[in-house]
Amino acid sequence: MGGVVLVHGLYHQAGHFGAVAAGLRRVGVEVVVPELHRGSLREDTRVVQEAVDGFGVAPVVVGHSYGGSVITGVRGAGHLVYLAAFVLDAGESAAGWGGGSAALREAVVAVGEEGATRGGGGATKRGGGATRLRPELAAGVLYGDCPAPLARRAVGLLREQGPGCGRGVPERQGWRTTPSTYVVCARDRAIDPGVQRRMAARCGEVREWATGHSPFVGRPELVVGLVREVLAGLGERR
Repeated sequence: MGGVVLVHGLYHQAGHFGAVAAGLRRVGVEVVVPELHRGSLREDTRVVQEAVDGFGVAPVVVGHSYGGSVITGVRGAGHLVYLAAFVLDAGESAAGWGGGSAALREAVVAVGEEGATRGGGGATKRGGGATRLRPELAAGVLYGDCPAPLARRAVGLLREQGPGCGRGVPERQGWRTTPSTYVVCARDRAIDPGVQRRMAARCGEVREWATGHSPFVGRPELVVGLVREVLAGLGERR
C-alpha cells in the first residue's frame, strides 16, 4: 500500500505518533517514525532524509508543528502533509513566523543544572540553553481537546529540547515541487490557526479540522484516514 514517514515536533518524540503508526500498520502501511532532537534543523532533516531514502518508492511524509520545517527540506517525498506545521520559504524559520502562541511560550522553562532528561532517544545536556515544557501548562496548550488519559500519557512523553532548532532555515523548499496538503487545526492553542492558514496557502490542498494542536493523540483516526487517502492518490498516479 505504500509507506509513510511521521515527523514529530519540538519537545515530542516518536512515541507520540504511536496510535497513528499502529493504525496504519494494521492496514498494511509501512511506517517509519524517526527520532529528532539531533541538535539542529540540518541534522533533524538528515535523519528524516535517511528514512525517506530507505523506501523503494516515494513515501508520504507527515510533519507536525516544527516537523514541517524538517519535511520542507527533504527530497524524494511523494506527498508532503503539514499538520499544524511550518511551511517555510527561502530564508524563513519557525521562530521568524512567531514560533508559537503566548500560551505555549509561557509553558517553556529553561533546564537548570538540576534538570533531568526525560523521554527516550538519549540524554540532553543539562543547562546549555535546553528548555522543557511545564507539564501543568503543556497539557492544556498541546492536548486540551484530548481525553484526559491520553493527554496525561502524551505529557509524560514530552522531553527536553536543545536550543536553536526553531531558528533553523531549510536548505530547500520541497512544497514548491512536491504535492502537498495542509491541515489547519482550528482549535489550536499552540500555533495560531490564522498563522496556519497563511502558511497553508503555499500548499496544493488545505483541510481544516476542529481539533487542537495534536490530533495524532486525541483523534488518530483522522490522521490515519488522511494518510490512507493520500497514499491511494499516489497509487493512482504511479
